[in-house]
Amino acid sequence: MLSVVVPTLNAEAHLPAFLERMKPADEILVVDGGSTDRTIAVAEQAGARLLLAPKGRGRQLAAGGEAASGDWLLFLHADSLPAPDWPAAVAAHYRVALDKAACFRLRLADRAWQARAVERAVAVRVGLLGLPYGDQGLLVPRALYRAVGGYRPMPLMEDVDLVRRIGRRRLAVLECEAWTSAERWRRDGWIRRSARNLFCLGLFAAGVSPSRIARIYG
Repeated sequence: MLSVVVPTLNAEAHLPAFLERMKPADEILVVDGGSTDRTIAVAEQAGARLLLAPKGRGRQLAAGGEAASGDWLLFLHADSLPAPDWPAAVAAHYRVALDKAACFRLRLADRAWQARAVERAVAVRVGLLGLPYGDQGLLVPRALYRAVGGYRPMPLMEDVDLVRRIGRRRLAVLECEAWTSAERWRRDGWIRRSARNLFCLGLFAAGVSPSRIARIYG
């Protein structure tokens, strides 16, 4: 059984397409952190399971992981949309790696050449360091998720924290892309946003608290 866990906060614009795409899952759990738009109504109309949690992706993901009933868990952001063939890619992973986690390949929803450069850089980071971010999703067997302690209720870097505990040897990359919104890069600038992401990762690796990093991340 596969449970999809999606943390939301004012995700009305992205959620309808996301919920439609994820219909093949056995369970879709929307974990809302206090939306003031129609996010909750959209989730209810789509028949998703709804859970309310304190604001913050780490807290929301931790609550969703605890409440989900599947023996496989797929954590994914609402503005990340896997390719239509995602169920086949997930099923292929089941057949060969029952004890491993997996992520999607990142694809930014923008035609700019800078988007392709970011995608290549992310592929290198994942390949060398085994550090996908949350917008690539994380497919993980419940047994492994529990063994490493699951998501921690952190204000930022909750995705890096979890995959570091999982370890590169227990992480695969699915033969499937997840198209992710490029809004943050367009808003902040391609170089500036990428540099800030890398700087925050370096701070976390150096032991700086997630609360301090969150203030820098913006």
